[in-house]
Amino acid sequence: MTAVAHRRGREARLALSDEEALFGKRPAAPPTHVLGQSLDDLSAPELAERISSLTREIERLQAAIEAREATRQAASSFFKS
Repeated sequence: MTAVAHRRGREARLALSDEEALFGKRPAAPPTHVLGQSLDDLSAPELAERISSLTREIERLQAAIEAREATRQAASSFFKS
C-alpha cells in the first residue's frame, strides 16, 4: 500500500468517525419481513422473494444450532476423558 493510499484510507475512516460523532450511527435497515405482517399488498414474485429470503435465514439458523451442538459435544467428550 502506498503512503497516499494509506492516508486516503485513514482520512475516510476519520471522516466516517466525524460523521458518527456529529450525527450518531446510521440507523439499521428496516427488516424485509415482519412476522405476522399483512401479505395482501405483495405480489406473487415479492412473496416468492420473501420465501427465498426466509429459507436462507432458516438455513443460517440451523447451521448455528449445529455448530453449537458440535461445540457442546466436543466439550462434553473432552471433560469426560
